[in-house]
Amino acid sequence: MPTTDIIASAVARWEDPTRRPLFKGKLVDRDGCMCAQGDILHHELGWSVEKLRRTAQVEADREVARALDISVAHAILLRNVNDSEPGAPSIVLTNPEKVIGDQAPTILAFWRHLDRMTDEQWAAARDAARDAAWDAARDAARDAAWDAARDAARDAAWAAAWDAAWDAAWAAAWDAAWDAASYAVAEIMGARVLRERGTPFFFLPMFGFSDPEAVLAADEAA
Repeated sequence: MPTTDIIASAVARWEDPTRRPLFKGKLVDRDGCMCAQGDILHHELGWSVEKLRRTAQVEADREVARALDISVAHAILLRNVNDSEPGAPSIVLTNPEKVIGDQAPTILAFWRHLDRMTDEQWAAARDAARDAAWDAARDAARDAAWDAARDAARDAAWAAAWDAAWDAAWAAAWDAAWDAASYAVAEIMGARVLRERGTPFFFLPMFGFSDPEAVLAADEAA
């Protein structure tokens, strides 16, 4: 089934409150309640409940990403949000700005870039992150990125955005490069605040981007 049809079918089903996936934490619980990912894999891709129970979460993240033609982090966001925002989980797919804020297009582009990165690019990002691991500048940059993202969220009245985007990136945070990727997302979210404060981007350059605009340009050229 084409990606657009899968999304349209899922969104239409979730318009019925009795069929909306409200569970989160695993693909399916012992009573058969599913998160948004489990719901898509079961109803759209035909996975059995038994297969959902046997499947590792990381594999499900990738399968949902492939089926919906979205990034793995976006798929993680889908399973993390559920009913925590009005209109969820549909808005994660149809209007992500309502979940992760007004910089959603750039964040989604950055997440797509992460999926496209080669082993060599990941190695370079890890090296850059680890080189800065004990550097006071890294700690200062973390604090600046966190504070800027929080302030931007409060200013724009989407305070839940930072938590949702952070959780999606952090869910795969198994090494230093993913840690840096999470803070790069914070820099994107708080870019306006960072610029107003004269604070340079620290984490985005680890992934080859001088600023958020470079992320969008690279995504358009990909």
